[in-house]
Amino acid sequence: MSNSTSPNRPNHSGQTNRKLFFVVLALFVAPLLLAFAVYYGSNWRPSGTTNKGDLITPAIPLPATTLTKDDGTPTDAGFLRNTWTLVYIGAGECDEVCRSALINTRDARLLLGKDTTRVSRVFLYAGACCAAFFANEQQGLMSHNIDSQAGQALLKLFPTYNGVGPMQSKRIYIVDPLGNLMMSYAPGSDPRFIYQDIKKLLKLSHIG
Repeated sequence: MSNSTSPNRPNHSGQTNRKLFFVVLALFVAPLLLAFAVYYGSNWRPSGTTNKGDLITPAIPLPATTLTKDDGTPTDAGFLRNTWTLVYIGAGECDEVCRSALINTRDARLLLGKDTTRVSRVFLYAGACCAAFFANEQQGLMSHNIDSQAGQALLKLFPTYNGVGPMQSKRIYIVDPLGNLMMSYAPGSDPRFIYQDIKKLLKLSHIG
């Protein structure tokens, strides 16, 4: 009697292997999808979170937008993409509170050492720009005018705090490398707090 397997017999081993593959795949993918949905789609956060800034939940996707630089040339539409970005919004003359906030973003970024290249700084301003201050004290800062229709549309996407808009609230914001507005800091926040949050985000991030 022959012990050979009939060619018409179902390959149960192959079917089992395929089922096992999909089960294992689901075990890996499902937690990632759940974490993404919870983080970006709800207000829930683990009780043990230690972030210093105020989370923006859900995160707000900011569109690619072309603005005007302080030298009159157009920006790259993706200036809020590809790196983590610290954003401050204010009047172009940049009062004492504004200058202090920009110095804090500069100091927080410098504390990152070798990771400074993963973080950008952007000043979104209305009116005329105090170019001399930026040239002397804020090297590397990108300053873009928001008086245009595109700039005002972008400004409206930033949240209000106690009924006060982003221009008046004088907050520092964090935008992730995908262009999502996801955290902010009240005026006067210690730059070390911003640094600590950014450092954690860089450690956990596989983008930007």
